[in-house]
Amino acid sequence: MANIRIELDRSGVRQLLQSAEMAACCEEVARGALNKCGEGYEMDSMVGKTRVNAMIYTATAEAADDNLKHNTLAKAVGK
Repeated sequence: MANIRIELDRSGVRQLLQSAEMAACCEEVARGALNKCGEGYEMDSMVGKTRVNAMIYTATAEAADDNLKHNTLAKAVGK
């Protein structure tokens, strides 16, 4: 069997990871997890230096307390 060598185009991969399509995909996953969390949680996304980032965080003290007691964010994301 022949040896196959694959080289990634780093700039192309970076463009893919920072694309609007990837942002939409990340936001869709984050929005699905956010819907499982309930009141007091919010979502944000941004294009970072190397890739798109989406995050869910506690926006109120009640949500922070709920997350500490029930591990809500980890359960919503799927660990």
